[in-house]
Amino acid sequence: MPQPAHDPWSSVKTRKDILNLFMFLASIAVVVALLSTGIRGNPLALTGIIIIVSSCYLVLFLFLWQFRREVLEVGRKTFFIILSILTLLLVTRYVLDRFDRNVLFLIPYAIIPVIIRTFYDARLALFIHLITIMLAGFMIPQSFTLIFMSFISGMIAIFTLTNIYRKTRLLITAFIVFLSYSVLYFGISLMLEGNLADIEWKNFGFFAGNGILILVSFPLIFLFENKFLLLSDTTLLQLADTSQPLLRKLADDAPGSFQHSLQVANLAEEAARVTGASLLLVKTGALYHDIGKIANPKYFIENQAEGISPHENLNPRESSRLIINHVKNGVNLAKNYKVPVQIIDFIRTHHGTSVAYYFYKKFLDLNPGITGIEKEFAYPGPKPFSVETAIVMMADAVEASSRSLEDYTEENISELVERILYIQEQDGQFAGAPLTYKNISDIKDVFKKRLSNIYHARIAYPERG
Repeated sequence: MPQPAHDPWSSVKTRKDILNLFMFLASIAVVVALLSTGIRGNPLALTGIIIIVSSCYLVLFLFLWQFRREVLEVGRKTFFIILSILTLLLVTRYVLDRFDRNVLFLIPYAIIPVIIRTFYDARLALFIHLITIMLAGFMIPQSFTLIFMSFISGMIAIFTLTNIYRKTRLLITAFIVFLSYSVLYFGISLMLEGNLADIEWKNFGFFAGNGILILVSFPLIFLFENKFLLLSDTTLLQLADTSQPLLRKLADDAPGSFQHSLQVANLAEEAARVTGASLLLVKTGALYHDIGKIANPKYFIENQAEGISPHENLNPRESSRLIINHVKNGVNLAKNYKVPVQIIDFIRTHHGTSVAYYFYKKFLDLNPGITGIEKEFAYPGPKPFSVETAIVMMADAVEASSRSLEDYTEENISELVERILYIQEQDGQFAGAPLTYKNISDIKDVFKKRLSNIYHARIAYPERG
């Protein structure tokens, strides 16, 4: 009896699941130990702590599963999130055990959203911040004032971090954190005490120290970026510079593909804006997605002289292999140039598992009756697994197809966008990406508007006599 084929991907996925489970359970155990100081010997109290901590981590897991599944797909990313939470909780326990309670005001809880926001979106930064301060709150007696101030200050820090790649922005954020702590503490003190004499003015010194410690996040960002292979906005800006050696090589060796990549980047960036995806990540991924065409530029239509195609001398199988191989060539080239793995993901996924349909159809026309060869004309994948990689896939297909339109009317552009995205959706290319129907609808509207602006009819001015 034949044995079922072994699926290596399922084994990898199982190992990831086991590793994630271990990291979450180990983290729960550490936090339970931190919270149970002083209540040992009381099994009911310990049970309550386990329930509370486990609930927080369950919500964290569900949040990542729903909105940031790519974090769970990579062990170092999951570890980075858990390590960030544990570090602040360990510092909190250390301060509680060894110093006056007011020293807690010196702990820079806002450093969590600052660092997380650097590598991810504001929503994840706020959620991790909320989980951290809630767990800290169970550790600190009469903690509402501190937790309230830390929560509001963390939110304000996130709002000010729209341009973290500007060095002055972090300095401004640190000052605003100090200011928000000071204002909130002053307001709460007036509300509770009712007079200025009973306000503990020395605490404003702790708030100043808190703001200064926020600046520590700057070197930490580079440390985490190197150790956990994360990407900051600063690095993305450097990679997106078209004077980078690899992008210059694309412009020199495959100028048509380079111009196509620029257009895809513009389309994708607008789509990222309406979906809340990372603008810099999408733009950078789009610029690098086709670098594999450097290997054989003349086989791609955008680099060919009009009416001249080397595919005329090849059979459809050979042509499709040359076209499909630009993904593998791109991955190898990117690795040689030390391009981060997050950008390589865009190269791997921008065609997903779709079929090189033109050559597939041509092969069937030349060989009627042959079936079961569709996989030979399919890209190796994987399919897009994030909103960002899905956006670049859409933008790439729409931009390339738009060049073949004979008449650039709004109706034709709208029909093209609807058709391309419908085919990709029906083909299951977006199954692994956390896209909503509204996201896809908004992306369609952006593409239609952007393409209409690109190809709009220019006014014909009369010649001067």
